[in-house]
Amino acid sequence: MKIVIFGGTGFIGSALMSFWLEKGYEVIIVTRKQTKRMLAQEEPALSYLTWNELENNVNSPHDVSAVVNLAGATINQRWTPSAKVNILKSRLTATESVARWVKSLDCKPEVIIQGSAVGIYGTSLEEEFDENSKTSSHDYLANVTRQWENAADHGFQNIRLVKLRTGVVLGNNGGAYPLMALPYKIGIGGRIGSGKQWIPWIHLSDLVSLIDFCISHRDVAGPVNAVSPNPVTNNEFGNTISSIYHRPNWLPLPEFFLKTALGDMSSLLLEGQKVMPHTALRYGFEFTYPTLHEALVDLKMKS
Repeated sequence: MKIVIFGGTGFIGSALMSFWLEKGYEVIIVTRKQTKRMLAQEEPALSYLTWNELENNVNSPHDVSAVVNLAGATINQRWTPSAKVNILKSRLTATESVARWVKSLDCKPEVIIQGSAVGIYGTSLEEEFDENSKTSSHDYLANVTRQWENAADHGFQNIRLVKLRTGVVLGNNGGAYPLMALPYKIGIGGRIGSGKQWIPWIHLSDLVSLIDFCISHRDVAGPVNAVSPNPVTNNEFGNTISSIYHRPNWLPLPEFFLKTALGDMSSLLLEGQKVMPHTALRYGFEFTYPTLHEALVDLKMKS
């Protein structure tokens, strides 16, 4: 199997690359520029292309089985007006570029795995969301994600499209978890804001397995919530990590402090949504780490 990953040098893309190389797949990473490390790698089943090479049809891959599009500027930055524009524009531009390349292929890939996020549902302390829930346009992240998915719907017509609505991905080498865990590890952890806001999370290994599952199961299409079947509140997250690291959960972080320090980005920590992976469960996907305790114990062992 030959798989092309756009955004493949990031936290999730790198994990996917390693997983598929171990399975014996051919993996092609499309990146903005190649580094010396990329040029020096000697894995025969792994290759790198720049966006310019792809757009100019230089060494463009053929007979591609699947495309994974994770490309876009990180949301883990202060949301200045210019950053907000770039976060949205980078996603739309990348998706449109991937769609143009796919349309140019004589033999189309069987499936497109399109990055998305559970932020598309908006936030709520009480409501539960699944793939059939209405999406929102009332806040910044919901609007960004909705436009991102619309670009994919428009660009990848007549190809099986999986819109992977990802929650908080837990891993040791990237994403939000290292920063979330740090206060607890040094003994100053505590709830954020009210502590009642939901955290829709997933272990990185389960996310990688779910993406592979969506590629191999040809009846899976449309939105797929990439989250654990057991979401937790911020309070529950704190209690779990405190018990695992034998540290106190005692020092609350006030909302006004986060809003002052992070601006609009504070909504990532102060607001949330209870999201369930009904599609994954309906098609028989089995989570290796269905509970937060199991996930965090594994991450501690591997750290």
